[in-house]
Amino acid sequence: MKILISADMEGATGVTWPADVLPGTPQWERCRSMFTSDVNAAALGFYDGGADQVLVNEAHWSMRNLLLEHLDERVQMLTGKHKSLSMMEGVQHGDVDAVAFVGYHTGAGAEGVLAHTYLANSITGVWLNGVRASEGLLNAHLAAEYGVPVVLVTGDDLTCADAQGYAPAARTVAVKDHVSRYAAVCRTPARTAADIRAAAKAAAALAGRREPVTGVTFTVELEFDAEHLAGAATVVPGVAGSGERRVAYTSRTMYEGIRTFKAVTTIVSAAVEEQYG
Repeated sequence: MKILISADMEGATGVTWPADVLPGTPQWERCRSMFTSDVNAAALGFYDGGADQVLVNEAHWSMRNLLLEHLDERVQMLTGKHKSLSMMEGVQHGDVDAVAFVGYHTGAGAEGVLAHTYLANSITGVWLNGVRASEGLLNAHLAAEYGVPVVLVTGDDLTCADAQGYAPAARTVAVKDHVSRYAAVCRTPARTAADIRAAAKAAAALAGRREPVTGVTFTVELEFDAEHLAGAATVVPGVAGSGERRVAYTSRTMYEGIRTFKAVTTIVSAAVEEQYG
């Protein structure tokens, strides 16, 4: 049994504000160990549940945040940027039996600790076929396209609630309770590690490839906080204006949808000015 862990940082134990997740800050250095603890606990739980292989795909910012030397020696880690499927790299090779979303968060425009979708700001909302979408929802549809179930989600309590909409059978672990975008009631690393390990062990029983979901058309709409960002996004072929500060595109597969989303967010990031956005 092979498990893919897609590991983001905003939903990690102890993380509540931007400096906690921005590489190079003292707070980031401190929070890296708690992020690594969450991921390692998930890996250990999956091994407890019978997994033979665990591949961790670093999914946050520079994708160079986890402390490899603090992971169980059986774990393999995919680290670094410019991966074909970004947060979900590794799911496409036909050898993954389940995926876990560790350290995830809610989407742009929603309540939740450090809520956003791909970009820390600039994007104020994302909708997939008319439903407000988090990264978890987008990534779950991509996993389904390869017949891979989402079996574990960790993050704040609102992230766990969000997961019920896209992976209702998955085990969830709330490592903190949302108070505001930059505040939460946090559990200690010792407690969250134990909770995540136990949930991952139980989640291993849910692993097993499914029939790939095909034949679905995906319409993605994005709303930005400035009109010029919507204009910049239309440089991407197939992306067109859909309303005030909004663009939309339609893809025949989520593979295409995610790659287009990456292109849009890359161009929009380059169009943001330091002071005025």
